[in-house]
Amino acid sequence: MSPSTTSPADSLFRHRAFVAFWFARIASGFGFQMLSVAVGWQIYSITGRAFDLGLIGLVQFVPSVLLALPAGHVADQFERRRIVLIGQVIEWFAIVVLAALTLTRHIHELGILALVFALGVAKAFEFPALQSMLPALVPAAILPRAMAVNASAGQAAMIMGPALGGLLYVAGPGVVYVVAAVLYLIAATLMSQLRYEQAPPKREPATLKILFAGVHFIRVRKDVLGVISLDLFAVLLGGATALLPIFAKDILHTGPWGLGLLRAAPAVGALMMSLWLARHNLQRRVGPIMFAAVAGFGVATLVFALSTTLWLSLLALFALGAFDMVSMVIRSSLVQLDTPDDMRGRVSAVNAIFINTSNQLGEFESGMLAAWLGAVHATVLGGIGTLLVVGLWMAMFPGLRRRQQLYVQATAPSEAAPDIV
Repeated sequence: MSPSTTSPADSLFRHRAFVAFWFARIASGFGFQMLSVAVGWQIYSITGRAFDLGLIGLVQFVPSVLLALPAGHVADQFERRRIVLIGQVIEWFAIVVLAALTLTRHIHELGILALVFALGVAKAFEFPALQSMLPALVPAAILPRAMAVNASAGQAAMIMGPALGGLLYVAGPGVVYVVAAVLYLIAATLMSQLRYEQAPPKREPATLKILFAGVHFIRVRKDVLGVISLDLFAVLLGGATALLPIFAKDILHTGPWGLGLLRAAPAVGALMMSLWLARHNLQRRVGPIMFAAVAGFGVATLVFALSTTLWLSLLALFALGAFDMVSMVIRSSLVQLDTPDDMRGRVSAVNAIFINTSNQLGEFESGMLAAWLGAVHATVLGGIGTLLVVGLWMAMFPGLRRRQQLYVQATAPSEAAPDIV
């Protein structure tokens, strides 16, 4: 990967704003993962209907898609730190209400779903502002490492947060909500103290042209279009993790403990890779490395599909998570660095639509194919499809295939996006 080890002079943790940002991400990430476990278990305990578990995902997915473009516009019109802070305070308040209703035994299904919907609305506005803040917290040259360290916080929360939430749930869901609320309060406090500089944005009305400016920018910037669409189709086709219960029970003949290991393996691989990337710069051949990582993701999917032993399946999923992390760091860094600051909110919002859509539709596509063809054949087809997408995208986006560096000389917003506004 042509890396260079980080030196003390350019250490990420010399940047106090990034340190505050990172610890806030850890706190809110752990809080959200613990909250997700408690909400799912509690609502199923109340109703006993699997359908209600699907509703939890739906009430979060709908605002994330419907509000993405307005949220991107807001992120480009106002101070992003304040938007993130307001979002986290709303999320904290919703969790406090959940805790209060649970502890006083006034909780019911509709109340849980309404509060989860409020969380979804707040997160829809928080996400593009949060993503757009990061490039201003560290120098552009070490942004990829910042992306990796930021991702490590999310992966650590995904691995340990649900387990911690499950352990605390033994004492009752109210205890989980109280701890999650404390963690969100810590995150909001850190965010409120973060010193963040943002150029005063040019105030513009929320017309359709302005709202869809991020879509237009991505369409005319071939490299940005290439990386975002590559992520969409690779995740859409390679959604093997949605079928893990089938593989665990029917193919690997293991129990819930084995399923837990299988679910954790991609996150562990991603976490290990993010820690390595946090210490090393990707300085050359970033385009070929990105395509190789996505191809590795496809190969790991194929190995997992054809494996009949638990250890090989775990190794394949570990590699799958590691390859995905390399690709994600390159893609995220390239999108942020190629986008002028006054467009980052709207571009991040469009990217969020792609990410949410690919994750949700990827699970749906995997489930439908598994129903028609069987889990193994569906996953094999997904792995082959990922490899075909890599080859096709390398042909369609030759500039991206030949790209050597993530960071290029910044272009003035007026030059970067003609006819956008």
